[in-house]
Amino acid sequence: MLRSYDYSLIAAFLILCLFGLMMIYSASSVIAVQRFEVESGYFYNKQKFHVILAFLLFCAAAVFPYKKYKAKRFLLLITGGMFLTLFLLFVFGSVSNNAQSWLRLGTSSIQPSEFSKLVIIIYMAAAFSKKQKNINSLNYSIAPPVIVLFVVCFLVAIEPDFGTSFIILLIGLTIVLSSGIKMKKLVKFALLIALFGIFLSPLFIWQKDNILSEERMSRVTSYLDPFKYEEGDGYHLVNSYLAIGSGGLTGLGLGQSVQKLGYLPEPHTDFIMAIIAEELGVFGVLITIGGLAFIVLRGLRTSMKCTDPFGTMLAVGISSMIGIQSFINLGGVSGVIPITGVPLPFISYGGSSLILLSISMGILVNISMHTKYEKNYNS
Repeated sequence: MLRSYDYSLIAAFLILCLFGLMMIYSASSVIAVQRFEVESGYFYNKQKFHVILAFLLFCAAAVFPYKKYKAKRFLLLITGGMFLTLFLLFVFGSVSNNAQSWLRLGTSSIQPSEFSKLVIIIYMAAAFSKKQKNINSLNYSIAPPVIVLFVVCFLVAIEPDFGTSFIILLIGLTIVLSSGIKMKKLVKFALLIALFGIFLSPLFIWQKDNILSEERMSRVTSYLDPFKYEEGDGYHLVNSYLAIGSGGLTGLGLGQSVQKLGYLPEPHTDFIMAIIAEELGVFGVLITIGGLAFIVLRGLRTSMKCTDPFGTMLAVGISSMIGIQSFINLGGVSGVIPITGVPLPFISYGGSSLILLSISMGILVNISMHTKYEKNYNS
């Protein structure tokens, strides 16, 4: 069975994690001392702990049979836990960046909305795989998991965290599209989404000050013309451009970034790709994007080879999650889309994101292993 593991996928995951750890040390060493008044290796040491924990969880998920995630008791446990933690945010949540998205656990904290992504993937994949015989029944097969998806998006949106809510919605839609539902039923599904939008209109009025807040609208105006607002709202994007542009083909050298010296905010989180481009040039960017693209494409290839509907939708959901987050982060850093504050998978600093992605990668590796093993066994 060990021969059936996709070691190229495992290698890509490990390389990105270690590469990210290296870049976090380079990007955060100055800001740790200047802004946070801690030792230069503070963020590096915390992320190193996250990487070790994430790797252990990855190994556990890689050997645990993915089909057991479909068990009713397990689904009740994870979905119940997801809703419980999302509700607890409104009572015990900690506010960061104007969003009540964190639960404090002693000296550590977790972001429930991050783990909701994987729970939604598992739940929707299980729900649709169990109803394959009646997959085109709107009331029986389609509506229940979609309603759960919308409720989760609603709870995350009112934190307010519209970026993560949108990502969860997109991930859910990719699973719906891969579930085998006929196009005619998908049109009805689209109408259901439209009705849901009407249902959410009171939320828009209630949260209008948050949705259309000056801070959020400034992201749009600075995206459209960052140099016009380079002393204010466009500051982040302009300095990101300067970092990317100064890197050239080979970069200024590892650790030689100028923009991380207090010019580029959050160089170790949202804008770490700008530091990679500045220090390692085009080659560093290609390594990062190439590694992420390899994982996404390998995951989609696994989904096409898997004969089990549950495994197929799990692989599609995990691959789309990594691909969507990568696009949104890279799009924001490069000015293709407005900045949303989404971390770059496996690279940006952050424990909740890395742990979620590592567990997801372990599940993807397990699906790939079982698919290859069953193919060799049957042949």
